[in-house]
Amino acid sequence: MVVSRTGSGRIASFLIYAALALIAIVCLLPLLNVLAVSLSGSQYATAGEVKLWPIGFTLSPYRFVIEKPEFLRSMGISLERVALGGLLNLALTVLTAYPLAKERGQFRYRSVYVWVFVFTMLFSGGLIPSYILIKELHMLDSIWALILPGALPVFNVILLLNFFRSLPKELSEAAHMDGAGHWKILWKLYVPLSAPALATISLFTIVGHWNAWFDGLIYMNSPQHYPLSSYLQTVIVNRDLNSLNLSQDMQVLRDLSDRTVKAAQIFLGALPILAVYPFLQRFFMTGIVMGSVKE
Repeated sequence: MVVSRTGSGRIASFLIYAALALIAIVCLLPLLNVLAVSLSGSQYATAGEVKLWPIGFTLSPYRFVIEKPEFLRSMGISLERVALGGLLNLALTVLTAYPLAKERGQFRYRSVYVWVFVFTMLFSGGLIPSYILIKELHMLDSIWALILPGALPVFNVILLLNFFRSLPKELSEAAHMDGAGHWKILWKLYVPLSAPALATISLFTIVGHWNAWFDGLIYMNSPQHYPLSSYLQTVIVNRDLNSLNLSQDMQVLRDLSDRTVKAAQIFLGALPILAVYPFLQRFFMTGIVMGSVKE
């Protein structure tokens, strides 16, 4: 059946699309400016003449950044954090959301556990007790100090348990009648049917681990153990051309400036997320909408 749209409906749709396009442009402009600065000559970037298009095109900042062992080491730490932290977050989220998605008759103290988890979203022990705990557990300067404190994201648990509750109960009942236990039902039935929600929380987890910088500054005593975001934070605050020396090629020195090097590092730091996001974005809306609906 074809639904005819009134004039006011067309105007409303046009305004909505126009507003969304404007928001997208506003979000994209800063990234384009950073990319343009990173590809511009030092004199133009320092003078503030670069807007959205490179002036005096050069790749020297990227060559300088890629050859920096500190940048490559911190990116490797961030990749390790995303891999280990993402898998741990996803596994614990699934294992926690499944029992909490059951009815009270199946899980007697379900509401108590839910309120305990919600309480942790609203209140925390504070920064100093958290640091003392990590220190006493001998996890300072360890990758686990960046992973274990946030191993169970409660927001993701709530999102996934609501998605589980939206699945037809007849599916699990039929599996029980066929002799399947909870473990088999979870991994053979619930997890395959929850691909949109799992992709959504995976995106949240990846972005959260990649962008986190404050815990790296707190729990890492040595800059050699900084993840990429913590390293970039120190780069943005401090000057980053200390490794340059007079023996380097004069052309390279002329094409480099503190601003272009920082822009190159920031863009390279955002590039992995930009590469991953399109593959998970198609699941994003489905996972958010279905995971936010309660029975």
